Amino acid sequence: MIFDTDIFIWIQRGNVKAAELLDSEYERLLSVQTYMELLQGAKDRSQHKYILDFMRDFNFKTLPLSENIGHRAAIYIEEYSLSHGLRTGDAIIAATATENSLTLCSSNTKHFKPIKELRLKVFKPY
Repeated sequence: MIFDTDIFIWIQRGNVKAAELLDSEYERLLSVQTYMELLQGAKDRSQHKYILDFMRDFNFKTLPLSENIGHRAAIYIEEYSLSHGLRTGDAIIAATATENSLTLCSSNTKHFKPIKELRLKVFKPY
């Protein structure tokens, strides 16, 4: 399963359900977009290190961008940015999941739901 950035944020906030979800998955994947969003959101070097250690300790694999992912993300922007407010980062995350035939886990369903070919697992933090 590939995890959206928001799942990591829920875990950082101490959400037990998010931690249990992560714990229940053997294969833990994230897009390079999520990786960059997490690091960019760090407030200081210690939080930056915490994020890197967390991803290493829980054996996360970062999936790289590819030409196909970029192409699919651009199509998603064309189709869904005006009608549903899809942003570039979410388009890349969705395209990464779709191109790798993976289920995306996210609590942010507003932007992802319209993408028909995306397999989406909705996380409800409460």
